[in-house]
Amino acid sequence: MSLDAHTPMPGRGFADRILRRGPLEAIATTIIAAGVVMLMQPFSLTLYSWSFATTLFGTVLFTIVSKVRE
Repeated sequence: MSLDAHTPMPGRGFADRILRRGPLEAIATTIIAAGVVMLMQPFSLTLYSWSFATTLFGTVLFTIVSKVRE
């Protein structure tokens, strides 16, 4: 039995499709960017207060995700 390019890989579940480096890196980068925007906005002290934690969380997430397989 041969597999062509259009045959789905057996055992490829929902988690395997979602937990990939590309989409997770994009999410981590978006969180980092949101933290930087929160840091630079002049309107809300609450957003400013949470900006460092948000940026730090995105950075840690990016570091962890960079170890995930392709």
